[in-house]
Amino acid sequence: METYDPNKNTTEVRQANPRKMNLRVLIISMSVVVIAFALIFLVFSMMQPST
Repeated sequence: METYDPNKNTTEVRQANPRKMNLRVLIISMSVVVIAFALIFLVFSMMQPST
């Protein structure tokens, strides 16, 4: 891969993150969304009247 910045290697030019921080953010945010929907579902299911 040809780089135009002499201070960057091919990984940095591709904007890849060797520490996989983007993956961590994606996993954590997806987990928060799943937990939030589970809590909302639990609250609404508990509030339904008994049959």
